[in-house]
This record gives sequence, structure tokens and C-alpha cells, in this order.
Amino acid sequence: MKKLLMSAAIAVLAFSQVNAQDETLYFGFSEGDVIVEGNVNFNSTNDKNSDTKTNAFGISPKVGYFLNDDLAIGGMLDFNSYKREVAGTDTDKTSGFGFGVFGRYYFLDLGERFKTYTELGVGYNIDDDKIADLKENTIGAGLTLGLNYFVKENIALTFGLDNLLSFSSSKYDTSGAKAETDFNLGAGSVNNPFGGTANFGVLFKF
Repeated sequence: MKKLLMSAAIAVLAFSQVNAQDETLYFGFSEGDVIVEGNVNFNSTNDKNSDTKTNAFGISPKVGYFLNDDLAIGGMLDFNSYKREVAGTDTDKTSGFGFGVFGRYYFLDLGERFKTYTELGVGYNIDDDKIADLKENTIGAGLTLGLNYFVKENIALTFGLDNLLSFSSSKYDTSGAKAETDFNLGAGSVNNPFGGTANFGVLFKF
């Protein structure tokens, strides 16, 4: 009987400690936190009817620092490439590199693990068209609406709608070329009622 009571007491104590540990978990951000976030996109198609192949790849890492519990600032990079081949001949072959800065504000918690934010980014991008031997330089700004879901205290999944509101100015690196400006307000659809370009990623908190 004593052994049974002792075992029960140990079980209750262990359960209490586990609950205490769970209660100390914090799914969110604090002043001084550093985040590393990024998304990778890859797409490959092979249309045998038109003998057309396409390959697209992109990676966009970010690093941010929290000034307080809700506001983070940071820098970002972007690498991308696209290739289109028709009947064994390259018809489109481009690569791009970009960098920029961003500010992110968390404004709403949807439960314990869901954190919503809005983000403003400003960046510079260079696209190199290897077929036409042209380089395009772009300066732009965009507004994003996003959501983090914490799977662990320091790991979260990210879903974002990029460029709900955006502005860009592009110019080819050739003499006499004129700049082209573009202003976009994301228009929704049945599949995406909010508009913008959807992306998924992973966030690590340190």
C-alpha cells in the first residue's frame, strides 16, 4: 500500500511539473528577439504537346530584430531564376538578385499560437535577361499581410499575401531607355479574396 501511495505521489508530482513547464511556454515575440525567416519556391513544367519546358526557382531570406514586443525591423535578400525552353532552344533565361529593408508590426493574436502582422518592405532588384542581354533595375515598395503559426516556441510557419499595395519603378540598363512605373492595389478573386501573391515559409526565433 505504501508503494502504491508513493507511486501515485510521484506520478502527481511529475504531471504537475509537466503542466508547469507547459504554462511557461511563450508563443510570441519580445524585445530583443531575432528572427530568421525565408521561403523557397520551385516550379517545373514539361508540355510535350508544344515541346516546352520551364523551370523557375526563388529563395527569399529575411533577418529581423524586435524593437519591442510588436515591432520588428530588418533586412531581406531575394534570388530567383527562370528558364523557358522550346524544342531544345532557350527562349527565355533570366536571373535576378535583390535586397531591401522591412518593418513588421504584429497587431492581432488569434489564439495562443496564431500571430497576424502587416509588413512594409522597400527594395532594389536587378534582373538579367541573358537571351536579350539586357539588365532591368527596379526600385519598389510593397505592403504585405501575414500570419505566423507557432508549432514550437521558436519555430513558426508563415503565410503571407505579398504586395496588397505596391509601387515600383523599372528601367533597362541601355542608353535612351525610359523608366516604367507601376502602382498596384491587390484585387481579390474567388480563390484569393484579399488579392496579393500568396507565399509560405518558415520562421525561426532566437
